Amino acid sequence: MAEHRQLQRAALLDAARSLLTEGGMEALTFPALAARTGLARSSVYEYFRSRAAVVEVLCEVDFPLWAAEIEAGMESCDTAAGRVEAYVRGQLSLAGDPRHRAVAAISALELDEAARERIRAAHGKLVGLVIRALEDLGHAQPRLAAALLQGIVEAAVRQTEQRAGSGQAESPESIADAAVAVALHGLGNG
Repeated sequence: MAEHRQLQRAALLDAARSLLTEGGMEALTFPALAARTGLARSSVYEYFRSRAAVVEVLCEVDFPLWAAEIEAGMESCDTAAGRVEAYVRGQLSLAGDPRHRAVAAISALELDEAARERIRAAHGKLVGLVIRALEDLGHAQPRLAAALLQGIVEAAVRQTEQRAGSGQAESPESIADAAVAVALHGLGNG
């Protein structure tokens, strides 16, 4: 019985990921989850009390995987500068994943403060990795630099989203290159 419930829950989460990828937060509804999984709508409520609960579980399940991806990319680098670059590129790559974007958008709107705090704590572990890289680079204020670096990443994500919607010339790769250059060399010609 417990195994069956775990399989049903996993199927609901897979369906939620698909719905988010295909149609964003508007697509993630309990009737749609029920239709995708073959469950009755009332059965979906046995697993999740709300759409926010679905997103919270997706964040709890998926964020560690996303963080592990970034961490693995950073650990594969031989230099501190390479680890900073892997951190920036890894986050930008994830931000380009429609599933990640949709979960982030919904989580910003619908999660309660306790759930947001758990996500921030998980993200804090990831930030700790870049703080260590900045320390290895000899940065005098690595925590402040890490916070500013996150601002660069967030600006690059917004730039990528705006460019995609407007048909402008910069590719996600060129935006990532520019973000890395600013992160490592400031606004000089780096």
